[in-house]
Amino acid sequence: MAQYTRIEVANVMKETGLVPLFFNSDVELGKQVLKACYDGGARLLEFTARGDFAHEVFGELTKYAIAELPGMIMGVGSVTDAGAASLYMQLGANFIVTPVLREDIAIVCNRRKVLWSPGCGSLTEITRAEELGCEIVKLFPGGIYGPNFVKGIKGPQQWTSIMPTGGVSPTEENLKGWFDAGVTCVGMGSKLISKEILANKDFKTLEQTVKNALDIIKSVRK
Repeated sequence: MAQYTRIEVANVMKETGLVPLFFNSDVELGKQVLKACYDGGARLLEFTARGDFAHEVFGELTKYAIAELPGMIMGVGSVTDAGAASLYMQLGANFIVTPVLREDIAIVCNRRKVLWSPGCGSLTEITRAEELGCEIVKLFPGGIYGPNFVKGIKGPQQWTSIMPTGGVSPTEENLKGWFDAGVTCVGMGSKLISKEILANKDFKTLEQTVKNALDIIKSVRK
């Protein structure tokens, strides 16, 4: 069961501005990545469940976070149907992120008061997601749409909270562009947790990269 309500999760997303994305089938590697992100100041992690037996890995990482990383909010991404969403919520997922808008996922998440963030690519999809109770919409793939798309959405719908994923990197120029456009937070995967960091198990660099990204977000929001 989730430890945090959807409102609590949404507030942390807004406060920190960053959701790291990560998947690896190695549980011990995952724990080290999780701790490095936590030590760098991140308080959320989206486990992008894209491999065989991913639910088993997520379950172990969630147990680790609960025991060792107080305040770390675990969620799951790349969820494609209501059955998978229900499974991950049973394993402790506090938020569910999807590549597309699916009403069946909205129903099972809303029933449990769990935040769900669907991938949307048009104002019509965003509006429908909000009608279904979505707090923070995932703009995906963010790199294709860019900050100008966000500005366009925020014009007629100032209340819309947007999290771009894809096309986000931990540089001041990139982050300033997104936050100046009006995003609530950003999702960041391989640009943050790179293949090189994982291959070299350079978790100190990961910790510092996360810290730097959060510092940039704080500064560009002022």
